[in-house]
Amino acid sequence: MKDTAENAGRETVAGGREPGAALGVAVVGAGYWGPNLVRNFQSSPAFRLRWLCDLDVDRARQVLGAYSTVQATADYAAVLADPEVDAVAVATPAGTHLDVALAALRAGKHVLVEKPLAATYEDGLKLVREAEERGLTLMCDHTYCYTPAVARIRDMVRSGELGDIQFVDSVRINLGLVQKDIDVLWDLAPHDLSVLDFILPDHVQPVAVAAHGADPIGAGQSCVAYLTLQLSTGAIAHVHVNWLSPTKVRTTMVGGSKRTLVWDDLNPSQRVAVFDRGVDLTAPQEIGVDERRDMLVSYRTGDMVAPAIGEKEALRSMVEEFADSIRTGRAPLTDGRAGLKVLDILEAASRSLEFRGAVVGLRTGR
Repeated sequence: MKDTAENAGRETVAGGREPGAALGVAVVGAGYWGPNLVRNFQSSPAFRLRWLCDLDVDRARQVLGAYSTVQATADYAAVLADPEVDAVAVATPAGTHLDVALAALRAGKHVLVEKPLAATYEDGLKLVREAEERGLTLMCDHTYCYTPAVARIRDMVRSGELGDIQFVDSVRINLGLVQKDIDVLWDLAPHDLSVLDFILPDHVQPVAVAAHGADPIGAGQSCVAYLTLQLSTGAIAHVHVNWLSPTKVRTTMVGGSKRTLVWDDLNPSQRVAVFDRGVDLTAPQEIGVDERRDMLVSYRTGDMVAPAIGEKEALRSMVEEFADSIRTGRAPLTDGRAGLKVLDILEAASRSLEFRGAVVGLRTGR
């Protein structure tokens, strides 16, 4: 962003109030995710929740409680007209994200959007460009990226503790609610794709995707899907999502040239385990001709370490990141561009499904 745009954004945030004053925020959407945002904004000293907006005002009032001083309304224009509202958090259906978030940006508000950023890549790009032109924060609520476990994994990957990334394998399966309007990829894979983008070093990017899916129950869209991403380094990342599994599994394995880690989100006593086990290669020039065939590959078996991972609600950390981004003018860790990358992969995966697993190139990987 240009300096002038950033300064304009900070002036909008300040709203004439002293530095450090609580930021006024409105939540739009009182359905499944909205109440979680309401609770975390209300408990954050960085924000003052002023509005909860929903087409069903009674539902909004029920979420707030009988003794709340927060205003419930169905009038979104009134929310945007409030000069005390610095930011808007959007928790409405994905198909409405463009209109709701764009209106907030044009009103000079910083915007937090529940995943996915928008219903399409082109819609998401409109939001990103609008925010950048106005010097406003646009942030995606990629909640899993703000868990203590994923924050630790990001540090280990980016510090080189694992070595060069050779593969990533994620499994997100359960006996879940079969959606009517989206397939299992669009429902579950955004979590894994956002985490992948969050932890990978900047020089490692997905460049192409192939997807395979099945609808064995006749639901009208894929209920089981496998997605394979080609990374710019030659490594691959694989995501398995499934609505039909009788057991719930939430695991991610990140394999590096030095170490491999396993994240089991359903194991609170050992969420992350790091294994000093893998394959070592010996350079051909280091061994004799007769030994080369047998000694190029050797196996390393070392210790397993389970680092201590603190417990903190991911949404609390996400809200703190949103506030810090607004105050400093820096891009949040999961900004609009991160949301675009996820949409790019999802749209390419959908095209791959249509062509029976054909490899489809990514916009953001070019």
